[in-house]
Amino acid sequence: MKDKELTHDDFLQRLDIRDILLDAGYHQNRRFGLRLPSFIRRDSEGKRIRGDKFVITQQGKCCVQPPRQKEYNVVSFIKEHPTLFAEYREGIDPNRLVNLVCSRLLNIPVKECEVQTVSAKQDLRPFDIADYDLHKFDLQKREAQKRFYPYFKNRGIDLSTQYAFHRHFCLAAKYNKDGTIHTCLAFPLTLPKNGGTVVGFEERDCVRIDGSGSYQDKAEEGNTNEGLWIASPARTPLAEAKHIYWFGSAYDAMAYYQLHQAQHPELQKAVFVSTCGEPTEKQMRGVLELTVPATQHICFDNNQKWWDFSLELRKEICRTVLSAIEKTPERKPYLDSIGDGHNLDEGELELSPKSVQESYIRFDAEQEKFMSMCWNELCTPEEIKEQADTTDKCYRDYRENLREFLGIDEEHDVALTREKAEYCHTSWSAQLLAVQRQEESIRQKQEREENAGQEQQTRFRR
Repeated sequence: MKDKELTHDDFLQRLDIRDILLDAGYHQNRRFGLRLPSFIRRDSEGKRIRGDKFVITQQGKCCVQPPRQKEYNVVSFIKEHPTLFAEYREGIDPNRLVNLVCSRLLNIPVKECEVQTVSAKQDLRPFDIADYDLHKFDLQKREAQKRFYPYFKNRGIDLSTQYAFHRHFCLAAKYNKDGTIHTCLAFPLTLPKNGGTVVGFEERDCVRIDGSGSYQDKAEEGNTNEGLWIASPARTPLAEAKHIYWFGSAYDAMAYYQLHQAQHPELQKAVFVSTCGEPTEKQMRGVLELTVPATQHICFDNNQKWWDFSLELRKEICRTVLSAIEKTPERKPYLDSIGDGHNLDEGELELSPKSVQESYIRFDAEQEKFMSMCWNELCTPEEIKEQADTTDKCYRDYRENLREFLGIDEEHDVALTREKAEYCHTSWSAQLLAVQRQEESIRQKQEREENAGQEQQTRFRR
């Protein structure tokens, strides 16, 4: 009888997160092991790697990495930290890696098969916008605007949002080799340092008649390795923006704007960026070289694939900031101890001044106390909130001391935030449609109640 192949659910039931952490090179932190089980990593000299610590939760089924509250289980930890495991190979499929690691830990033989890899992006031939007939969104002509209706209606993008981004999309028609004409909604891709020249399109077809998702791709030709969709309702130049919002598609950027603009009118002055699919290193560097002082808002999709891309973008942001710091003799040892793509606070603490060390020790102690209180049912929400405020203050003090040591002001510190759609939605577009369905349901209910009330009044008069 053929053995049943184990699933990810099987791995979650049979393995403890401690097994995964130990296999990834972590050791139990004896200092807080009895009060709050945690695991740390050490370098080649046996010194603790600061900031690389995981606290056990859910009775050993999950872990969190302070100060972030995101929980990892056995499967998600392997997927988000693939290089820590012996089975990792460049381009390996994440699901395949999970199967290999978990099967080894359970002493289950795995059928040998060819490792699945992700093919690298290829640079395409030059893009020529003259090959297209373009139809712009005209604010003064209602008839011209109607041609865009089929592309935005099923996405929930309203007319107000179309007005805000009208300079940054068009309809593009091109003759195919068989003589037919293909028209799509096109979001122009430009280079960060040369925003006026279109080097490609992010293309969208209408939603199909059966209601299935719309086609998305980049134009057949174009510089897809460096070009991005860069848009600002207030026409804010990229280099002058205080806030940059990163998305995997222009539709998601417009959905995010529509969901938040009423409460945050300052979004008018922000710059929205779409990588039109998987972001490349050149795309990220091109934007970051011009926008280091800005706050980078990472708004990619809420799934494993895009969490990985978010991590890569975060690393690139840290690299960009680090490269701008002058390596004076007193700073160089500490800067050299920061790992590639790591934050400014991830260097060797012993190589920093005493003021930085003391402020970090205070923060670390308060953070440990906060994490312990979060998982202690005896602590009230008010007590946890008070401890959280204390922890935040200690962290701000520590970062201020670190900035003073490195010679950077707060404006040029690593400023980034990860924003994601609500947990039940994978994208901002999905959340926008869900909100609109809910609003429509409420309106219909109110109309039924009003109609019922009018009928009751009519019967009463009779």
